[in-house]
Amino acid sequence: MSSLSLAVRDSSTMLRRNLLHARRYPSLTLNLLLTPIVLLLLFVYIFGDVMSAGMGGGTDRSAYIAYVVPGILMMTIGGTVVGTAVSVSNDMTEGIIARFRTMAIHRGSVLIGHVFGSVLQSVASVVLVGAVAVAIGFRPTHATALDWLAAFGLLALVALALTWIAVGMGMVSPNAEAASNNAMPLIVLPLISSAFVPIHAMPGWFQPIAEYQPFTPAIETLRGLLLGGEIGDNGWLAVAWCLVLSVLGYFWSKAVFNRDPK
Repeated sequence: MSSLSLAVRDSSTMLRRNLLHARRYPSLTLNLLLTPIVLLLLFVYIFGDVMSAGMGGGTDRSAYIAYVVPGILMMTIGGTVVGTAVSVSNDMTEGIIARFRTMAIHRGSVLIGHVFGSVLQSVASVVLVGAVAVAIGFRPTHATALDWLAAFGLLALVALALTWIAVGMGMVSPNAEAASNNAMPLIVLPLISSAFVPIHAMPGWFQPIAEYQPFTPAIETLRGLLLGGEIGDNGWLAVAWCLVLSVLGYFWSKAVFNRDPK
């Protein structure tokens, strides 16, 4: 059997292992998933009328639903990968990695299993949150089939990039609690982006913080794809951010994993 076949086989085994863990212990995923759903309902039904009026949409709550959903979808990915950081930290500190090192398996399959498992969970979470959004009135009627395909690809690419960063965070964390805390920026950054209000409506000193971060171009690109708006430079900026974060996360995770066991 070739080395590529061995890598694929072992990575598939590790992927199945991580998906089984997620199924057997759904409480962490459920808790992380509830956060974007609660925020979606909160901003739509509690703040929706006020936010819509402040953005020039009058009292039409549907206008704000259309605006806020792309940001919530990106936030869903950030929340889901926090669970990945916790899972990786558990593997690194509970001895299973040391056991894997003594077995005749492809060395990178452990990381690949975590990454692909997390991406699949992120996509499933986005679909669930998107279904809730549609149920409360989100109607992306301007999106064509090509727009939907591009939007799905962007969400998957963001999930891949954030997962690699989360894997690195989990590896350098001494325990699961620390991993959860270290990964909190992946939840906080969408809150200080253009997810909930336009950048021009923010204080002048804060606008550069919201504009020059990875989530804002990704959110604006997704918003343009689903709602038929202008994407401008946000498209290539979002892809560039994803590629940079993926590469950094990959080499960071690989370097930590190749060190001596803790």
